[in-house]
Amino acid sequence: MTVTNETMIALIPALPLAGFLVNGLAGRRLPRVASAVIGCAGPALAFLLSLLLFLASRTALTPLTNVLWSWMAAGNFTIDIAFRVDALTAVMLLVVTGVGSIIHVYSIEYMKKDPGFARYFAYLNLFMFSMLVLVLADNLVVLFVGWEGVGLCSYLLIGFWYEDLKNADAGKKAFIVNRVGDYGFLLGILFLLAIFGTVSFPEFESRAAEKSAALLAAPALLLFLGACGKSAQIPLHIWLPDAMAGPTPVSALIHAATMVTAGVYMMGRLWLVYRSVPWVCDLIAIVAACTALMAAITACAQTDIKKILAWSTISQLGFMFAGMASLQFQTGIFHVVTHAFFKALLFLGAGAVIHALHGEQDIRKMGGLWRDLKVIFVTVLVGAFALSGFPFTSGFFSKDAILTAVYEQFVQKEAMFWPLWVVLLGAALLTAFYSGRLIAVVFLGKPPETPEGHERVIHRPGWLILGPLVALAILALFGGFLQSGLDGFLQTMNWTGAEEPGHEAAHLLNAGISVVIFLVGFGSAMLIYGFRRDLVDKILAWDPARGLYQLAANKFYFDEVYRWTVVTWTKTAAAVLWFIVDRLLVDRLLVEGAGWIAYRSASALKRAHTGVISLAAGAMAAGVASLLGYLLFRFLINA
Repeated sequence: MTVTNETMIALIPALPLAGFLVNGLAGRRLPRVASAVIGCAGPALAFLLSLLLFLASRTALTPLTNVLWSWMAAGNFTIDIAFRVDALTAVMLLVVTGVGSIIHVYSIEYMKKDPGFARYFAYLNLFMFSMLVLVLADNLVVLFVGWEGVGLCSYLLIGFWYEDLKNADAGKKAFIVNRVGDYGFLLGILFLLAIFGTVSFPEFESRAAEKSAALLAAPALLLFLGACGKSAQIPLHIWLPDAMAGPTPVSALIHAATMVTAGVYMMGRLWLVYRSVPWVCDLIAIVAACTALMAAITACAQTDIKKILAWSTISQLGFMFAGMASLQFQTGIFHVVTHAFFKALLFLGAGAVIHALHGEQDIRKMGGLWRDLKVIFVTVLVGAFALSGFPFTSGFFSKDAILTAVYEQFVQKEAMFWPLWVVLLGAALLTAFYSGRLIAVVFLGKPPETPEGHERVIHRPGWLILGPLVALAILALFGGFLQSGLDGFLQTMNWTGAEEPGHEAAHLLNAGISVVIFLVGFGSAMLIYGFRRDLVDKILAWDPARGLYQLAANKFYFDEVYRWTVVTWTKTAAAVLWFIVDRLLVDRLLVEGAGWIAYRSASALKRAHTGVISLAAGAMAAGVASLLGYLLFRFLINA
């Protein structure tokens, strides 16, 4: 039987959805092996179909589409449940299903003793389904369905171990902060609907040039507000570090292959809207650069291994948005691809370390692990090299492409914005520094002292953990060489025109600076944390350095500011409304007041009943006589 492209498009999200339904409804009655196979089969088969669609889209003259059914209709306006595969979708499908499948396999061993094993795979499959709907969507409304779906799944998975109140609170925090961004996103959709009269991406692409930039500014800003929530940019980044409350494979999935890349993908999908409003892109670049630097500074002062990587993700997302804001959209998407490789590797490597140390996440209690965890050490070192831009790793190529694009747009063309480029260089330097710090402290540093007569017990992970790490290490090491092929494939998106003169010179300049930045950042971290730990105390003895360290260690006090300005006042307003509206108005006045009136009325009326039948009959006769008299009077008047 021949499977058509349309069938494959529909099957890609349907396969993880089927896994969610089976494990969600019958997982408790299934053996763990069956739950694991069902949970991994959907994403793996979806990856194979995505690969076939990728090959098919390379030769297709037009995007592949599949309209499943008409969802809403009002006059000439319709919204279809429709999927679309073009170059951008094909690339994202491979990233989501490929990296997602690896994370699913890793999860089998990592979660094997958890009592919620089947529930975990059900949620993970639902997460994959939602992200696949998002990237396959042919219109903004279907995209919004996937957009909200990944938000729901993040809440379920971040708070997966909800018995611990901190985990439940972290899930609620992610959900609420994303709702703020999603409110802006929904308004942006309504603005575009009012402007274009449609929510279809092909219609946007064919008619965006006809619309005034002044009209498109508001939806562009509102949609970016939604992206700030999903992709953790200032000021809605505060949820992502707390998302580490969930299982480590969940962190890898959120940070590498699904939710946080949604905002970057949205900008690539609506590229004509953003190209029409350059000043909005300038604003996005400012936010992105500030986010990249702030998060990199914060990562340098964290001691939780997962939170170091979480702040690293926020910083790298800033790089991605800077690439998109430079209007060379392929650079942001390329960094999405390479970041998926090395950040999934780093998170899963961190998970392997935590697994080996029986749940320990504080890097100050680690050290010397390279001797006992050699495979994990080598793979995490590859990931750290790629993250910090070691020459010829995947991160080197993608970060250099973004720095070159930003240099060309904001230094050569718009010289007044040159500080953006400098800020990103500073963020890249700090990225190399905290990557080197992570390697030096966790793997090369001195092991913590143990009580006399006790030895540190290390649980060595099996190949269901090590195999995915090796696969991701290979991708992180060599994935950068996909750049030319990826750029050529994405040319069908018409994002860029002919290469301008001076591009090669800008590329060589930024590549050279990137090498120097890696050597200085990574090398200084290895020197300080590997050989001269006393320098840390000497540096922090300097008041400005100690003040900056406290600022970074406390995450620039964003949580405290939100608590003072938003959370406290919201809770106060809610308490006042509860007392005045709920307790006084509804409970006392309406509910208890109505009961009091009924009670008093009944008490008064009961006195009219004496129990004497003749008196009751006389009262009834008087009532009937009064009624007949009234009717006779009305009849005489009308006559």
